[in-house]
Amino acid sequence: MSLIEQLFKIDSLSLFVGIFIGIFSLLTIVYSVGFMKRVKGLIRYYLYIVLTLLASLGAVFSNNLILFMVFWGFLGLLLYLLISFGKNERTPATAKKAFIIIGGTDALMLLGLAFIWKISQTFQIDQMSISLNTHLAVLAYLCLAAGAFAKAGAMPFHTWVPDTAEDAPTPVTAFLPASLDKLLGIYFLVRISLDMFRMNTAMNTVLMAVGSFTIVAAVMMALIQHDLKRLLGYHAVSQVGYMVLGIGTGNPIGIAGGLFHMLNHAIYKSCLFFSCGSVEKKAGTTDLGKLGGLAKAMPITFVTFLIASLAISGVPPFNGFASKWMVYQGIIETAKSGGYIWIVWLVAAMFGSVLTLASFMKLIHDVFLGQPSSESGVAGKVLRDVGPSMWFPQSFLALLCFIFGVFALVVPLKMFIFPSLGEEIKFFGVWNSSLATLLIIIGIIIGMVIYLLGKAAKTREVACFIGGEDLEKHPQMRVSGTEFYNTIQELGILKGIYKLAEKKVFDIYEMGRKVTFRFNKMLGYLHNGVLPTYMAWCLLGMTIMFYILLRHIK
Repeated sequence: MSLIEQLFKIDSLSLFVGIFIGIFSLLTIVYSVGFMKRVKGLIRYYLYIVLTLLASLGAVFSNNLILFMVFWGFLGLLLYLLISFGKNERTPATAKKAFIIIGGTDALMLLGLAFIWKISQTFQIDQMSISLNTHLAVLAYLCLAAGAFAKAGAMPFHTWVPDTAEDAPTPVTAFLPASLDKLLGIYFLVRISLDMFRMNTAMNTVLMAVGSFTIVAAVMMALIQHDLKRLLGYHAVSQVGYMVLGIGTGNPIGIAGGLFHMLNHAIYKSCLFFSCGSVEKKAGTTDLGKLGGLAKAMPITFVTFLIASLAISGVPPFNGFASKWMVYQGIIETAKSGGYIWIVWLVAAMFGSVLTLASFMKLIHDVFLGQPSSESGVAGKVLRDVGPSMWFPQSFLALLCFIFGVFALVVPLKMFIFPSLGEEIKFFGVWNSSLATLLIIIGIIIGMVIYLLGKAAKTREVACFIGGEDLEKHPQMRVSGTEFYNTIQELGILKGIYKLAEKKVFDIYEMGRKVTFRFNKMLGYLHNGVLPTYMAWCLLGMTIMFYILLRHIK
């Protein structure tokens, strides 16, 4: 075997992920041509995009863990550099936060590599088959899984994702947290769970618990956000839960569903961020309280955002429903092993879909269908949709949402997902995507006929009013989506949880930073520059050393 064959390996899984890494990179470059105009340092920006593409492909095709870590670490640096192109005053802090969280888990991964060498005496991925029957093997798996969780944005290493979504340039967010980082993180989780380690029931349960908690907790945070990009960032975290949950089921249908959802998420989340960037470019804001009424002015963006919203919410016949359906089947399949805990996982997954749909109803109303706010300058302003370089990527991805849902079995599953797992998956249930799509189309046609018949009849036109008040005379009567679901912050135990979240108690970065600063402050207090104090510490240290030596001599 040559050196190249030892270092790199192309199989169905890596090839599938590599193809879509290339597709999303190309779409991001095309979109950036329109969005990043007149931004300083564009040559560096596009260079970082290309380097990210190359490093991602290097990581995916690596067959040696040391080489994999070189590419993986380089991607963390490129993430920091790309986030830094943001114009927000918080951007430097956000870039540093992302770099530290990713870098910290990279250190854990290196520790895991040391454990793996201790166990198997090799770094070749295709030569590993480690059983999780020792504490050292479990620690090795958890260290590597932490790196995958951080890259994909699963809890508790998720907090860099919503901050990046809000403060980084929108194409960067669509490129990394929304697509490439999800592909890479979940790819690595699948690789270690299926190839490098032999999973057991306990570890699968840990994955399902992490996935279920991530789904519900992140979507609950998304409900109360008032910034469009930050809200989408929390949904990027929530959707990772479905992928982890599917992989944790340990059965073919669930794992295939998790992989399929990884691909679907990259498609519809990138589409959502591209559409969000178009809104930001034209309206000049992502504050939900200052948006509204953009559907007529930006019809292409509205349609692409609507399709992607239905897809992420799991509404048939779009791709998000197809992959969630498979994850649900995988969860139900785990019931054959006995017990009732699978009900918890299933309820969490379905409840997350309901809340996702609820939050996107809020978004669509606030951005496209509601009355524009007089504060933003959008009201009375003549807006047009974005140019082809921006609407083409989002339209292409919206089309994929439809194709990968209606023709899920024929196109993505048989072409990419099943070959990656090396087996054909058997489905159960009564879902027929073609028949469902036909019935939906018939329903839409009937609705359009009823609408046209209604327009043909004579109608009476009246001034628009809400609660009996004219909006032009009483703008304070405008219903803003920022008020949607705010009452949940006052419900019982949720009130305390939301307050703790506002204080960043659940932010692993902020908690680590506070502990570090307090420790440094304590050391600073001890090292006060007074010579007698230093002499006392030296005497104490020597006393302890002598005591240890004397015990050793005995």
